[in-house]
Amino acid sequence: MKTKNFEAAYLKTYRDGLFPEKIESAFRLLEDCRVCPRHCGVNRLQDEKGFCSAGLLPEISSAAPHFGEENPLVGFHGSGTIFLTHCNLKCAFCQNFSISHLGEGKEISYEQLGSAMVQLQKLGCHNINFVTPTHYVPQILKALPTAIEKGLSVPLVYNTGGYDAVETLKLLDRVFDIYMPDFKYTEETVAQEYSEVPDYSSVAKLALKEMHRQVGDLVITDKGIALKGLLVRHLVLPEGLAGTQEAMRFLAAEISKNTYVNIMDQYRPCGRISPDSPLNRGITQEEYDEAVEMAKKEGIIRLDKRVKFRLIWPL
Repeated sequence: MKTKNFEAAYLKTYRDGLFPEKIESAFRLLEDCRVCPRHCGVNRLQDEKGFCSAGLLPEISSAAPHFGEENPLVGFHGSGTIFLTHCNLKCAFCQNFSISHLGEGKEISYEQLGSAMVQLQKLGCHNINFVTPTHYVPQILKALPTAIEKGLSVPLVYNTGGYDAVETLKLLDRVFDIYMPDFKYTEETVAQEYSEVPDYSSVAKLALKEMHRQVGDLVITDKGIALKGLLVRHLVLPEGLAGTQEAMRFLAAEISKNTYVNIMDQYRPCGRISPDSPLNRGITQEEYDEAVEMAKKEGIIRLDKRVKFRLIWPL
C-alpha cells in the first residue's frame, strides 16, 4: 500500500463530528471507573485513584522518537513514543518498573498532550505510539482534537499490555490505526501470580478480537512502514510460562494466520522477581527457537524479523 492512499482513521472521524460523543462517553467511564476490566469503581473525575494509581489528568514520563520498536513502526525516523505513567497491570518483571509501578512521570494538560503528538510528527516520526494507554483512553481522546487542529496526520499506535475492556476499545473504533497489544499469558494462574490479574487470558482474547475487527491485519507500505492493522507482541518466558503454543494457536484459529507477531526474546529478571522464582533467569536460545517453531507450526509465519542482539542465558 502506498502512503499517498492512506489517511489516518481519526481524521475522518473528526470531520464527521464524532469526537465530542466519544469523549463524553469515555469520561462517563471515569466517574465510576470502568475504563479497564478491573472496574475499580473510583471516581477519577474527582481525581480518586484505583489499582492503576492514575487520576484525572494524563501523566507522562517521556515523549520522544524511539528506535527500539518493531521495524514497521520505526521506519527511517523512529516511532513517536509517549510513555504514559502507571499501568493497569502489575507485572513483577516489568522492564519499565519505575514508570508503571513507581509512577515516574509528570502530570500534563490535555493541550500539552496534543502538542506533544504534533511535535513528534514534526520531528519526522512515522506514528504516535502511546505506551500503556489503557487507563488514559478518555484523556487521549480529549487531547486529540487539539492535535488534529494543529496538523496531526500520522497513524496512532495503541501499545498496550493487552488487558483492555471491549467497551472502551469500541470508543476507539475509527480513532486508532494500529493496535499493538501484548499477549502475555494463556494460563490465568500464571497471570495472577506475575501480573496480579485473575482473568488476563480470557480478557485479552476478547480484546484481540475487537482490535482485529476494527483494523484487520497489519498493512505495510512498499517502504516497510506500518499504516494500520494489528501487531501482536508475545514475550517468551522461561519454563514456557507464557503459554506460547496456545497463544499462537489462538491467533491462527481465531484472529488470522496473517497476524503480524513479534516473538520477543528480551526477557530478563528485573522489577521484583524473587531469587527462587522460575523467572529469575533470562531465556535460553533453545527456548526462543522452540517458541518460533511453535508459531510456525500453528500457521503463524508473519514474524517480526529484527536482528536479535541478546545474551543467551545458560541452563
